[in-house]
Amino acid sequence: MAGINEEKRLAAERSLDYVRDGMCLGLGSGSTAAIMLELLGQRVRSGLRVRGVPTSETSRQLAELAGIPMVSLDEVFRLDLTIDGADEVDPQFNLVKGGGGALLREKIVASLSRRVVIIVDSHKQVPHLGAFPLPVEVVPFAWQPLAQRLGDLGATPILRPSREGPPFLTDEGNYILDCAFGRIDDPAALAARLDAMPGVVDHGLFVGLADTVIVGRGQTTQVMERQ
Repeated sequence: MAGINEEKRLAAERSLDYVRDGMCLGLGSGSTAAIMLELLGQRVRSGLRVRGVPTSETSRQLAELAGIPMVSLDEVFRLDLTIDGADEVDPQFNLVKGGGGALLREKIVASLSRRVVIIVDSHKQVPHLGAFPLPVEVVPFAWQPLAQRLGDLGATPILRPSREGPPFLTDEGNYILDCAFGRIDDPAALAARLDAMPGVVDHGLFVGLADTVIVGRGQTTQVMERQ
């Protein structure tokens, strides 16, 4: 675990090379993004001037603790840079996200960003997506029929529980179905089928959104740019 945490810290630290004074940033969610927020806060306290849009209430709380000034999407319509983590990254920069439940806000923020930098430890880099169950955010009203429809697509959906027992609720008040599809050979095609399903609010397939992937590997980092 110590090795993984060090890889996360290395990737998070390297991502701040892309941050410039005066930028408006998308602030990602998850354990690696949390390290980035801590490091970004240190730079803000040293004089860096940035504003951030958090992708979850948890990220908002961490940004507040770090002293990072925040702004809402009602105030800014375009972000200079988003730094976020991922649960899986394939060689084509397709991602699976949503392990922490913030996939909807993460995707909105990423789509409004001029550049998206993804930071991961080496275990998140995979030859193809699918080992990590795909999170699908659905409206509570229709979660059982939607689970059936997702099953018809070849998934094994499981309603995500909260730590207390009842279903996990996203920041927008929706449920998440964690869907084991197995190997996903065509992420774009699956994303399109999920996008067309009424009642599916969003899903954890991020296709064509990542510009840069920074992988912490051992004692160093690997930086890959979309061609």
